[in-house]
Amino acid sequence: MWRKPILLALLLAAGFFWLTRPQTPGSHDLANLTPDVANGELVFHAASCAACHGEDLRGGLELASPFGLFRVPNISPDAETGIGGWTLGEFHNAMQQGVSPAGRHYYPAFPYTSYARMTAQDVADLKAYIDQQTPVQNLVAGHELAFPWNIRRGIGLWKRRYLDARPQLLPADVTDPVLSRGRYLAEGAGHCTECHTARDRFGGILRQRWLAGAPSLDGEGAAPNITPHADGLAAWSLKDITYYLEKGFTPDFDTVGGSMVKVQENLARLPAGDLEALAVYLKSLPPQSNN
Repeated sequence: MWRKPILLALLLAAGFFWLTRPQTPGSHDLANLTPDVANGELVFHAASCAACHGEDLRGGLELASPFGLFRVPNISPDAETGIGGWTLGEFHNAMQQGVSPAGRHYYPAFPYTSYARMTAQDVADLKAYIDQQTPVQNLVAGHELAFPWNIRRGIGLWKRRYLDARPQLLPADVTDPVLSRGRYLAEGAGHCTECHTARDRFGGILRQRWLAGAPSLDGEGAAPNITPHADGLAAWSLKDITYYLEKGFTPDFDTVGGSMVKVQENLARLPAGDLEALAVYLKSLPPQSNN
């Protein structure tokens, strides 16, 4: 009688480990890429890497969340405590699949769910730029998460539900190059959704609330609605949005605040055409209420 329960338990365990296994696409599609450091710098600022990892990329920032305390890692090219020893394939797998060089899942506090929409070329260019920065030795402590979130393997199930590299909301066959560029920046490297969209109880993005505002990740205030709804950017013109991204001033002459300060400072270093493209994307979204 005891054999059937044991067999069932073994089958369930095997199924869990199969479903939650870290998946990587390999690096075969990266072999012919020639990294462009200048473009990598633009990608670095589009992603606002320094906003979380620090100007010298040493990491250490602590992010409180409903799931526990996350600590931002060192991504400087230090071989011991940073990512200096990573291959392009390992960097690619981390950025787009959320898998570490050791084959473990990264928690989605690292926004690979957005970076999954980046091109392999931009990922390679970003790595080339980071590799040229000064190595900083700084060993960052691990996360402090409560059960069951501390079971890292379970992130494999989370990814099956929430990791989606497809463009969102707007039609996949957008032909306007400006709108297409804006969507690529906002949904990819810029990862606007990670802060400006509400999440469900498992930490997954609520697609029906896309960019309609969300509680601030640092626990103070909220990230505003940035869709063209009356609660959001309906009254803002394309020039208003572009000027805000470039200079940090709203149409009412208020200034950018909170965690958006560093993000805006990074975005201001992008070409004017990219800022305009972001504005076009935001104004093209379906209006969403933040209620």
